Amino acid sequence: FLDVPGSSAVLMLLVTLAVRGVFVSITNCAWNGWIRDLVPQQILGRFFARRQMWVNLAAMTFGLLAAFFVNYWEGYAPGNEALGFTILLVLGAIFLGLPGPLFISMVPEPLMQEAPGPKPSLPSTISPPFRDANYRRLLWFLFLWGLALNMSTPFFVVYMLQRLGLPLPMVIGFSILSQASNILFLRLWGPLSDRFGIKAILSVSASLYLLVVLGWTFTTMPERYSLTIPLLVVLHVFAGIAAGGAGFTTSTIGLKLAPKGKATAYLAAAGLATSLGAGLGPLLGGYLGGFFGSRQLSLVFSWVDPIRSVQLPTFNILGFDFLFCITFILGLATVSMLVSLREEGEASREIVMDALLAPMRDAVRPMSSVPGLSFLSQFPYGILRRVPIPGLDVALGVTAYQLADIARAATVAAVQTQRGVARIARALEKALTGVSGTAKDMQIHSGEVARQTARGAMHAGEATDLDVGRLAHSAVLGVARSLGRTRMDPRDALRGAGYGIVQGARETGVDYAEAAAKAVEAARKVAEQAGLSQEQAAVYVAKGALDAAAAMGAEALAQVEASLPEDILPLDFSERRT
Repeated sequence: FLDVPGSSAVLMLLVTLAVRGVFVSITNCAWNGWIRDLVPQQILGRFFARRQMWVNLAAMTFGLLAAFFVNYWEGYAPGNEALGFTILLVLGAIFLGLPGPLFISMVPEPLMQEAPGPKPSLPSTISPPFRDANYRRLLWFLFLWGLALNMSTPFFVVYMLQRLGLPLPMVIGFSILSQASNILFLRLWGPLSDRFGIKAILSVSASLYLLVVLGWTFTTMPERYSLTIPLLVVLHVFAGIAAGGAGFTTSTIGLKLAPKGKATAYLAAAGLATSLGAGLGPLLGGYLGGFFGSRQLSLVFSWVDPIRSVQLPTFNILGFDFLFCITFILGLATVSMLVSLREEGEASREIVMDALLAPMRDAVRPMSSVPGLSFLSQFPYGILRRVPIPGLDVALGVTAYQLADIARAATVAAVQTQRGVARIARALEKALTGVSGTAKDMQIHSGEVARQTARGAMHAGEATDLDVGRLAHSAVLGVARSLGRTRMDPRDALRGAGYGIVQGARETGVDYAEAAAKAVEAARKVAEQAGLSQEQAAVYVAKGALDAAAAMGAEALAQVEASLPEDILPLDFSERRT
């Protein structure tokens, strides 16, 4: 009964969305308070991650079906496209919307006890979250994060269609790729948040998302170029990974910090802060996008001689590129606010980065065929800690430990064919030599490469019946044999092997002190192949083992130190024994 398109139809749409927003806010307030008291604290992350994973999977599936229906309807009823959307909305409300309350009613709920004492007033009910200093920091973070995120996110599709000139099917394909990576990694973010705290996962995933936003400025130079499509593939994969972690943690951290039994007011305040940021973000982004639409900033290197003039553009931003840079800067300031936020049982970012790849290896393998991602398998993770670009350690850290997987697979394969130490060492040598052909800076990163190889070899003990001594001996022998065919520094390589053996032993639950002792014994036997004396080889392996033990704590350091011969201990350790 309204002309479509037309001003009346637009007004009706806005009114409908406003009414929907009011009722959604009421529903969310009740839902969040109920779930806070219903879900056990120790599985909060896993519960919401799994819930979000199924939500995203359903959204991707039904979104594709809806897109096919709209495409069919445009050909079936040309000139009446709006009716196709109406049919979809009605069907969705009947078959997907209405069953929701029915399923919620089936969830068992403990009987609520009436609060003792007089009924509190409205101001005294809603004021506690704003008087709580720690929760007030969270509210500011949620507001600013929602503002920064929604300044640029709504314009990614517009940017691809208008600035990059991509066809709509390709844009939809990128969206599906992002959703797929989101679903894949949500099942990993949840358990990690329960182990290390929601704040730590939020910090890691948010910094990765900011790196993705900044990466959009490099999709043009200053126009679309040969690396635009591969870069978009990488950006959408990492955007899905980051959005999976940041999305469920921003909604869950408010639940965890809210006091049990009084969560409703706290979660209402968190929802208000998030909604304000999410509402103002697109408005501010639209204004800034229009303001910078006719402005450009370029950095060009020029060479001028009497014959010709050559210009090389190195940096160019215009239009939405300014918006992406502003989002990145504001986001960095916002993420830094998490430092002052306190969460029970939280872990540091470094601990999360150390543990991030252990459960993610299996999930990353299916992505190995995605264009633009193969370089990740050879990148030495250790140097990422020294890169001052926020989010880069997370982006590359997701797959940097693949060296350990290669070593583990080589060890297991060798055990299955022949149970000799020499056979396993040859398999590790072959794996290391294969990596050296693609690692240009092998000499610089030899310690890191050897560490990951030895660490992966120790993990093979989980799939075989080899004892810790044979595994440690094989790891040292494999690293030493590869020195003649690679550019690795023997001292750094042996020290890295000692570190990786102790680290891998600790991760697999075997005696890391015994592993350190066996590694030192093996180092004496392979010293000649490394071009070192027996004492030198043993000292370098011992140093690596002690470094790994020191990273585990004082107790682990004492155990490893006690297992090593005193004559090869560094001076500060040997003095401590006397």
